[in-house]
Amino acid sequence: MLYQLKNLVKAYDGRVVLDLKHLFLEKGKVIGLLGPNGAGKTTLLEILAFLLPPTSGGIWFNQEKVHLNMSKLMKLRRKVVLVQQQPILFTTTVFKNVEFPLKVRKTPKAKRERIVDELLELVGMRSFRDAGAHKLSGGQTQRVAIARALACSPEVVLLDEPMSSVDVENQVTIARIIREISQQRGMSVIFTSHDVVQTSRMADDTIFLLEGKVAKSTYENIFSARIETGAGDHKICTLPNGLQLKVQSENSGPMRISIAPGELKLSPNTPKAAENTVKGKIIQLNEERIHIRALVDAGVPLNVLIPKESFNRHDMGIGDDVWVTCPVESIDIL
Repeated sequence: MLYQLKNLVKAYDGRVVLDLKHLFLEKGKVIGLLGPNGAGKTTLLEILAFLLPPTSGGIWFNQEKVHLNMSKLMKLRRKVVLVQQQPILFTTTVFKNVEFPLKVRKTPKAKRERIVDELLELVGMRSFRDAGAHKLSGGQTQRVAIARALACSPEVVLLDEPMSSVDVENQVTIARIIREISQQRGMSVIFTSHDVVQTSRMADDTIFLLEGKVAKSTYENIFSARIETGAGDHKICTLPNGLQLKVQSENSGPMRISIAPGELKLSPNTPKAAENTVKGKIIQLNEERIHIRALVDAGVPLNVLIPKESFNRHDMGIGDDVWVTCPVESIDIL
């Protein structure tokens, strides 16, 4: 196990921004941290980089308890590198930016040149070797920053929103770089994002954060609702569009609910006596590694994650009417 976080809390002036009871991150994988702005993603990355201490709780790295004293933290920081959302390059050439951490480590000049050229080739910036770093676009800056981070030969690469402010061409390149870092160099990669589809395509595992906590499902299926007691003492939640779903809850009143996309069932035909079933229309389809993600307009937008094998058994396409079943256990009261 790469990281283990137990009862970890980070608070600022009494305001809790992270509250993680248990979080385990496996070594050698590409892991996506997904969530809206303010979910605590960047704070978590800074803690994983050993740049920010938690308010309370424990961190284990490579099965060893992390002690928050400066001498031991410095050793850990050599194993983990963080690339910020808007990285800052030195006002010199691309080559010298990537070379800098190697010079700090007193790597011989000939070896430095070979490593820098290899890394610039990896990130597709070899032709910009002698260009001024201050003249680069946002996507090019991000790629050079990743190369500079890799020059440190870390065990773990942390990327904060690496594709949030770059064009499509650079997004494709950065996605390729992330896979190659993991597959060819054996490094663990943890990145943050708010893009569900993009993250699903890139990551081996995805962790969803909402208001500083690990959420059961993605934040795109979160709705305001009112929970009331219906017939037979069953609890019914009513969404803003009037859609009513049976839920399991001891509480009543205004709430927020989360509906897990992977637990929803999609059918081209009306299910027989299915509880919590609504009619909708497919408005978007995206192919992921082993799933198809369907966006269904059911009065509210519902994201449904379907195994490819199951989807291929049915003749469903964009614009088709479908029925979505929301099992009671797919609905989480937040």
